[in-house]
Amino acid sequence: MNKIEHLGIAVQQLETAITTYETMLQTNCYKRELVDAEGVETAFFKIGESKIELLASVAESSAVHAFLQKRGEGLHHVAFAVDDICAEMRRLQDEGFVLLSNEPKRGADNKLICFVHPKSANGVLIELCQDIG
Repeated sequence: MNKIEHLGIAVQQLETAITTYETMLQTNCYKRELVDAEGVETAFFKIGESKIELLASVAESSAVHAFLQKRGEGLHHVAFAVDDICAEMRRLQDEGFVLLSNEPKRGADNKLICFVHPKSANGVLIELCQDIG
């Protein structure tokens, strides 16, 4: 794992949260994206070398919807940049971590992604991210 790629924050109302974070961070949202496969709409902010991703559910079947119903708004996941997501997935599985998928899938911000189950990571949902060339 190379670095923290972004922090994912689950929000109820994306528009309201964008305004809040633009005011707080004193920067504009640089990208919004609908990720149909995950049932979310995202908004990204860049602060120095770090990124914040706001996630709002657009489908009741989405994991973010379930998270919001159970826990409310807040930190949803920590994402780490990796060079080779398949190799990192194999390494983590070999170390006993439970992954939420057997293959990487396409995520927001032109990334291949895979999640590590929070029960394997002290209650934190971990996302692996690899840039798609």
